[in-house]
Amino acid sequence: MKINIQKITPFEADGIVYQADTCLPLIDAVKRKKLKFKALARYTYPGDRLTDDTLGLNSIGYWDANEPQDWGLDWHRNEGIEIHFLESGTMPYAQQNKEMELLPNYLTITRPWEAHKVGSPSIGMGKFYWVILDLDVRRPHQNWAWPDWIMLAPNDLEKLTIILRQNEKIIWKADKRIRDCFQRIGKAVDTDVEGSNSSRIRLLINYLLILLLDLLIEQEVELNEQLTDSSRSVRLFLNELDNNLTEGWTIEDMAKSAGVGLTRFTHHCKQLTNLTPMRYLMMKRIELSKEILMSKDFLTVSEVAFACGFSTSQYFSTVFKKQEKCTPIEFRQNKLVQVF
Repeated sequence: MKINIQKITPFEADGIVYQADTCLPLIDAVKRKKLKFKALARYTYPGDRLTDDTLGLNSIGYWDANEPQDWGLDWHRNEGIEIHFLESGTMPYAQQNKEMELLPNYLTITRPWEAHKVGSPSIGMGKFYWVILDLDVRRPHQNWAWPDWIMLAPNDLEKLTIILRQNEKIIWKADKRIRDCFQRIGKAVDTDVEGSNSSRIRLLINYLLILLLDLLIEQEVELNEQLTDSSRSVRLFLNELDNNLTEGWTIEDMAKSAGVGLTRFTHHCKQLTNLTPMRYLMMKRIELSKEILMSKDFLTVSEVAFACGFSTSQYFSTVFKKQEKCTPIEFRQNKLVQVF
């Protein structure tokens, strides 16, 4: 099939900008005819284009790999809730830093803020389905907004939402009904022509959600309301901060990126770190600078400062000396002497 990809303006909510997943390794594997792939999608996801009849559905489809693969989808997040199902074969999989192997009839669920990867580093041979629904959330404390064509009764939809938000179980063993539903989804995707199966796909997704609700209730999963608290959103932001230390953060920017108000963000940060947000940011930048000073002794102090997000080398040196009781150059020299 032709891999149809389109550019999309990044999603922005509460001042937070989110980039969509592009699935480039999958696209390359399909071009090399490493596996069969069929999907309906919108935005940057590969596949034939979804129509407006299924707004809120961002990708639905499957791949079928019947030979050894040499690619995988590294750590990433999707902008919606993603339901995966492995019909046959085995699949290396990881979610929230937990490595595992999917077996036939295993189903996984990822929320928008949950990092996951498929392959370790390569995927296995097998038939793998997915459904990605955008619920207009990017952080755990935000309220979910299901597409308007989801037909579950309000009480059932609320129950499903609560269970999905208040538990972190990753793998579920699906029954025959779920397996049959995904197989029917695959057929609907196979035969769709410019939205001709939109009604069928909507019905199948609704049926899948009903089956999923039945499965979650049967498993009597333990719920934890704290998983939807705004403090968890702040904790996620702080955990990700190491990868974004060069950003020109203000406390307002940090609160927006966490998706919470300034006062609440400051409160949770102090509770979680015993530091104010800006003090915590400064500490993380100094920790990074110490690593760079030691591992890249060819860099000047100014280059180290800029690499860690400091606006000037003078300010970096002042802050560094206050925390470490020596200048960056003295720190580097002392550590090198200790090594030798």
